[in-house]
Amino acid sequence: MNNGLSKSRFLTVQEVADLMRVSSMTVYRLIKAGDLPAVRVGRSFRVSEPDVDAYLSSRYTQAG
Repeated sequence: MNNGLSKSRFLTVQEVADLMRVSSMTVYRLIKAGDLPAVRVGRSFRVSEPDVDAYLSSRYTQAG
């Protein structure tokens, strides 16, 4: 039952925010809205790098 997630790098909300050049609140809003898949670890969230890439590329094509 390996879906490739074990090889993915998981980023903190702050790392995703830095990568996307937005605030961490924006990232939390995206997670809450269901726009950005995230895994809950204790009281914090982790987002896989491929999910960040997929989100950014989908926004990029919408904007263009």
